[in-house]
Amino acid sequence: MNVQIVLFDGFDFMDVIGPYEVFMAAKMYSQEVTVEFVSAEGKRHVTSGMNGPGLPSSGKIDLEREGILVIPGVFASVNDNGPNSFIALLKRAMETDLIHFLREALYRTDLIVSPVCGGTLILAMDGLLEGRHAVTHHMGMEFLGATGAIPVHARVVDDGNVVSGGGVTSGLDLALYLVERELGPRIAHAIEQLFEYEQRGTVWKAIGMAPIDSEDSHPESISVLNESVVPTPGKANIEKNRMFDGKWNTIISTPIGKLPVILNITTEDGRIYGTAQQEDEIVEFANPVLHNDQLEWSLSIRKPIRLNLKFSVIVTGSTMSGSAKAGLLPASKLVGNRM
Repeated sequence: MNVQIVLFDGFDFMDVIGPYEVFMAAKMYSQEVTVEFVSAEGKRHVTSGMNGPGLPSSGKIDLEREGILVIPGVFASVNDNGPNSFIALLKRAMETDLIHFLREALYRTDLIVSPVCGGTLILAMDGLLEGRHAVTHHMGMEFLGATGAIPVHARVVDDGNVVSGGGVTSGLDLALYLVERELGPRIAHAIEQLFEYEQRGTVWKAIGMAPIDSEDSHPESISVLNESVVPTPGKANIEKNRMFDGKWNTIISTPIGKLPVILNITTEDGRIYGTAQQEDEIVEFANPVLHNDQLEWSLSIRKPIRLNLKFSVIVTGSTMSGSAKAGLLPASKLVGNRM
């Protein structure tokens, strides 16, 4: 079992050290285990988040070696909306060659990709977990869902070649589970005794019977319920609706920079329609609804990262202002003018 623990600038030290300790203990009990720190760039010193201690990468990620890739999250403020926020650090990691390695890794049948905590969001923000079950830190679960992944509230979620762990200390449970899955329960038990720590929680898998009161057990009723509570868009007042008509040149101030977005809004038969264009991507508004003087809608974007966003704007003359929000992330300010 070859374990490559991936380092990148800003990584969370605990996300790395917890699994490392477990896998190194497994190496004590089995000659089949190798463990190393790697990076997308190769051999270098990698600094952890918040200017914390660094670790040496012994080489470049090697996808030809079957085994496990552990992807940590970042150590940063979750309340900051600036360049050092956790979303900004995750985006920087995605802008390296790391994301190319991860894309290829998911196509290989001899590799298990194992993100811990915010590491799950690196995969999710690139759309690599769309429609797949996963877990991240509890504060990022709503954001995880906004990427199109299926959030599961568990310490460890096994979705085949993607086995994810929750927040921080879940890295211990993730690594213990992978040892048990790949090497067997005897070695996993020996490590638990050595650490005086027992794996917490049930590993969630999409197998077996679903509880009667869960959404999985009656998806049809959930779907009907959701459809029944969605308000019919744009029926309230035709004149109010038309306040938003036109082409709008807007700027959204996000943690990853200012994004220019062109909004094109029209009213037909009292209903509001719209599109948003960012570079070459054009996306239609989902469920545009007018509440008093405030227009709200949702968007599923793919650039610069994969996200489901909720917009809320008002118009004063030829000026638009409002916000765009994804999950529990701080709302990003939107301002614009009619073109």
